[in-house]
Amino acid sequence: MTEQVVVLGSGYGGAGAVKSLQSALDGEAEVTWVSDVDHHLVLHESHRCIRDPSIKEKVAIPIEEIKSPATEFIQGRAVDVEVDERTVHLEDGTTLDYDYVLVAIGSRTAFFGIEGLKEYAHTLKCLDDALGIHEDLERAAEEATPEDPAQVVVGGAGLSGIQTAGEVAEYRDEHGVPVDVHLVEGLDEVFPGNDPSVQNALRRRLEARDVEIMTGEFIGEVDEDTVYIGEDTELPYDVLVWTGGITGREAAENCEVDQDERSHRLHARQDFQTDNERVFALGDAALVDQPGDEEAPPTAQAAWQAAEVAGKNIARAIRGQPLAKWTHKDKGTVISVGESAVAHDVFIVPFVDTFGGFPAKFLKKAIAARWIRDVSSTGRALSAWSDM
Repeated sequence: MTEQVVVLGSGYGGAGAVKSLQSALDGEAEVTWVSDVDHHLVLHESHRCIRDPSIKEKVAIPIEEIKSPATEFIQGRAVDVEVDERTVHLEDGTTLDYDYVLVAIGSRTAFFGIEGLKEYAHTLKCLDDALGIHEDLERAAEEATPEDPAQVVVGGAGLSGIQTAGEVAEYRDEHGVPVDVHLVEGLDEVFPGNDPSVQNALRRRLEARDVEIMTGEFIGEVDEDTVYIGEDTELPYDVLVWTGGITGREAAENCEVDQDERSHRLHARQDFQTDNERVFALGDAALVDQPGDEEAPPTAQAAWQAAEVAGKNIARAIRGQPLAKWTHKDKGTVISVGESAVAHDVFIVPFVDTFGGFPAKFLKKAIAARWIRDVSSTGRALSAWSDM
């Protein structure tokens, strides 16, 4: 009987693993791909849609461009994985049998119990989120005046928060509208935990775009028009975006394999197997072991690298072959701040660990174009180049 492989999720891990699986299996198993959306989103460029919603055509790649004709695609939301029964349950009541399942469903935004945050803040986890931020930003800008500018607050100064603040500032400058942009981070610096050289470079570019940076105090509460920071700071807002953390999704929480009790991300070995040999996991849905008691970072770069090995490992498991171990190789970080960018530890410019200008901007475009080419086609990558 032909083996049944179910892949959950269409992010970097899911889309990349499907491409890898299709190539490695060569018809040896039946693949069913499940996602709650009918596209793969180039998430690390989705912030571009905050400024210009038409860019959605460049960053949302239809599933049909990625999957082979032999792969069945089902649009639906997985809510449970029954490991004893080897079944996946979808929200609409559909049940799928599997011999192997790959959980690559990404993550949810973590709100850390901050009162009002989930109710009032936008997040940036999908295309609709980016488009929703654009709509509210456009509405607020139309109602604003020079005497009473629109107030946009972005919570969290990691990659997504920095890039969101940069896009809002770019929108303001392109349209000449009165908008104040505030970037709030509870820790002491933007891009927390990273090298001071890249932190300083990002801060300079944000401040050059008139983004007010507020660090060192955490958001404690939110209501429908005010963000309360620390003990005595009240920040009125018209648009609030929260990018402050991630946690596991419901289907991972209901999957009975070893998982982190707090975040419900599945524990996976270096070969992406969980403690159930039929269940593999990667990307933001997983905590993938790495040498030295480390775990792979929850980044697009890591999921992109991991997906190729994960797909091949499922093919190896079907054939009864030994599984390959994967080790993440950090190729550096490139972050956009509107139309500018900062690159760090990418080893392109000799003896310089952090740089900006045209080289960083070109590199940011090249990274996006390469992924789009790999998952779709060269033509689509070339079409997207100018907007990345």
